[in-house]
Amino acid sequence: MSPRTIATLERLVGFDTTSRNTNLPLIAWVEEELARFGVPSFRVYDETGEKANLFATIGPADVPGYVLSGHTDVVPVDGQEWESDPFTLTRRGSRLYGRGTSDMKGFVACCIAKLPDLVARPLKMPIHFSFSYDEEVGCLGVPGLVSELAGRPVLPAGCFVGEPTSMQVVVSHKTKRSFNVRVQGRSCHSSLAPEGVNAVEYAARLIVFIRELGVKLRDEGPRDGLFDVPFTTAHTGTIQGGTVLNIVPDHCEFSYEFRVLPREDADALSEAVEAYARAVLEPEMKAIAPEAGFFFESVTGFPGLDTAVEAPVTLLAKRLAGRNDHSKVAYGTEAGIFEAGGIPTVVVGPGSIEQAHKPDEFIEIAELERCEAFIDRLIDHCAG
Repeated sequence: MSPRTIATLERLVGFDTTSRNTNLPLIAWVEEELARFGVPSFRVYDETGEKANLFATIGPADVPGYVLSGHTDVVPVDGQEWESDPFTLTRRGSRLYGRGTSDMKGFVACCIAKLPDLVARPLKMPIHFSFSYDEEVGCLGVPGLVSELAGRPVLPAGCFVGEPTSMQVVVSHKTKRSFNVRVQGRSCHSSLAPEGVNAVEYAARLIVFIRELGVKLRDEGPRDGLFDVPFTTAHTGTIQGGTVLNIVPDHCEFSYEFRVLPREDADALSEAVEAYARAVLEPEMKAIAPEAGFFFESVTGFPGLDTAVEAPVTLLAKRLAGRNDHSKVAYGTEAGIFEAGGIPTVVVGPGSIEQAHKPDEFIEIAELERCEAFIDRLIDHCAG
């Protein structure tokens, strides 16, 4: 295990890049590391200028190469009880603890720590670093970077997204669509309830419709046994509405999502939910209160990943990882965005998804060693 990898991970964990914060101090530090080895890079900012993706190229830029991709943001530690400071890397036995060690600064640290080896080899194909922002809040950052790459003369030949898979190659994940729904009713005293429009009740009826749609997808929809959850799912996560019991509530909000098998039509499901609200529920509401109704807001969404088992990027990833197996997962990543941008992509990275987002998040040192070996083999491959 390279001491440089641990030292790099220590620096990365020390930056509090919770998605609500800027990631620019971390990006600036990575730029300094790249510059020390003469590696060019560029930023792609968000609208505010407070966050940025970073893309770097080692080797020739005029031929297709391979992207090592990771996100720089982490989830909050609010309300979690940690045995040690989540933003200070702490070693206990064979494990390294800290926010983001597994998801996914461990992978990013392996990439950066390999800079001396990367620049020492005469690469015939380039190796790129892609470090993004706001993956944890809906993969918001990387689309701008992929758009930038799409306008360049040469697209990468493949991409390895280093989410924690215990270095197993993941060839597919689900599509996600999530929505916030605001329900406008009309309030009145609860003793005169039929004269009002109960926003909570109408929200509940739509939530039941979403639930029944989910049950139908489970019982009658397509299945793929390689996924841990082998069918498309529907889920309502939050709801708020009303004030006190003796007032008919005139407002309610709730959020829901679909996680859809990658070859299925995610938009058709959300359209079915809105059609039920418009055709069945709103006429009843508007008959009493014309201002009543449903207001839908798309919150997040990302495309699924569906890379062929026999695709060159899959076969290369298996060879680099020293494994013959592959899997599919229900959680989402940035991989589908790279694939949609014309860059063949798989997910493979150190650490376990079981540790992601939890208090006392950790990564096994052995996982980082396996990731280092993956990158070493990639360097050999690109050096020809």
